[in-house]
Amino acid sequence: MLEPTLAVLSADLSKVELRLTPNTHGPISTEDVTQLLKQPEFAMLFPITPAIDKAVNEVNALYGQNPGKHELFFTIAERKDGTINIKVSDDKMHASMTITSAWGGKDIVLADVLNTLKSHKIKMGLSKPKIMALMQRLDILPPGESCEGEIATGKAPVNGEHAILTRKVPLARERLLQPQEREDGSVDMRNLGAQVTVKPNDVLMIKKPATNGVAGYNVHGDTLNQIPGKDQLMIPGDGTALHPNDANKLIATVSGQPVENRKGMQVDDVLQIKNVDVKYGHVDFKGSILITGDVHEGMEVKSSGDITVMGFVDSATLEAEGDVIVSKGVIGRLIKDHELSTKISAQGQICAQFVQYSELKAQGEILVTKQLLHSHSESGSTITVSDATGKRGDLVGGKATAAKGIHAIAFGATAGTKTELFCGMQQQELKQSLKALDESIKQLVVAGLDIESRLRKLPPKTEWQNDAGMIEQVKMMLDQKNQIAAERLKEEIEFEQIKNEVEDYYDKYFIKAGRNIFANVEVHIGNAQNRTQREHGPCVVKNINAEISYDYSK
Repeated sequence: MLEPTLAVLSADLSKVELRLTPNTHGPISTEDVTQLLKQPEFAMLFPITPAIDKAVNEVNALYGQNPGKHELFFTIAERKDGTINIKVSDDKMHASMTITSAWGGKDIVLADVLNTLKSHKIKMGLSKPKIMALMQRLDILPPGESCEGEIATGKAPVNGEHAILTRKVPLARERLLQPQEREDGSVDMRNLGAQVTVKPNDVLMIKKPATNGVAGYNVHGDTLNQIPGKDQLMIPGDGTALHPNDANKLIATVSGQPVENRKGMQVDDVLQIKNVDVKYGHVDFKGSILITGDVHEGMEVKSSGDITVMGFVDSATLEAEGDVIVSKGVIGRLIKDHELSTKISAQGQICAQFVQYSELKAQGEILVTKQLLHSHSESGSTITVSDATGKRGDLVGGKATAAKGIHAIAFGATAGTKTELFCGMQQQELKQSLKALDESIKQLVVAGLDIESRLRKLPPKTEWQNDAGMIEQVKMMLDQKNQIAAERLKEEIEFEQIKNEVEDYYDKYFIKAGRNIFANVEVHIGNAQNRTQREHGPCVVKNINAEISYDYSK
């Protein structure tokens, strides 16, 4: 064991000095040296491990030799001030602080913390209680020990909510397959209840306005812009108006049948016809049409509103700016090649109980409650073939194309009837739109920088503030700058919205079978395709990495 007096504080009291003569004090061990540092006057100082190891090695190497009679000098400990370490997360939304207690030196005080935060540009989201809690923990920490904690948190932006239009009245299509119950509890399949009508001042639709959202910030104080909600127009149609005391309410101004359109609603006069046949002639009516019987072969019916047929449509043509609702069935036949005798188009929805050998085109949903057979169906939304219970609904043969998805209880038939399904085919178009927007935004950035550069090059204001022509020029430049900034923000918001849709496109748009997909069903989802070789049970069919995937767990 070494004598305690061999280790002494330096003249400035900042270090521990060790003086040893190898032949007198050696051989020694690391433990011998560290034992010296346990003396009360040295215990708070930081041991310099490399220096201690060097002292032990040099003393033992010279022990018993002629050079070993000379004294050696080593600095084996020193005072060290407390330290602060700031760590900022990659997204700059969180900042944590690690405080290390001093080794006999200057301990950390609050002023040190504040200066360090300033040097790291941590200025937002700071928590004084969390900082003080760390400082209190520091008071009881042994020398060299650390405490750590989060001391600043950014605030994520809150995106605005999209405007929502909520219809407050039923539509003619909602009467489909809602037969009236008799007194004995049975159902009258021929009676769909009273015709849907409204009267003046009835509230047709309510708009919940879009919200702007709230901007956020990171711990450096940088603003994180929110994405404002997307507005949705509610434009009064014929027979409607905005409420005089509430622009978010759409009311009827006349009596008639409510019809939903792409921008709001309208109230139509209703033309009621028993049958559309050769005796009655073709129909072209500005308003909605209610046909209590059938539409016969070769006849044409056109409407600026809804077309409701309580009976059958047989090899006829129907065109509606609203919905087409057929209570019973749509019947057609193959004329030649792929031409079908019945053609129905609607800017709204097409609803029927069953359809065969017909051409259906709807900007909205196509809903068939029993069977869709050997038809060509095209929807700007979804195609659904199912009754309300989800037990019946067959899509067999023909070609079904839907922008968003196709749902049916069964696809194809046990006989292997060729059936073609297409959905989710517009992702590439969205990507092209995304690319075009990206290029446009870059051009706007360049244009904005150009305006900024020109504004910075202007002479001092004192030189032109009385020059009307110069003032007008500056005003035009500022207006242009604001216009570019507004256009850029608009396109950046649209870019984010389309980007989000592209990223989860195939999670939203898919094909769903409630019971079966039989053999010989061609499935096309975006750039993936597959022809079934066997029968599949209930499943969801998706495009995963450009391949058709069958998920039976849903």
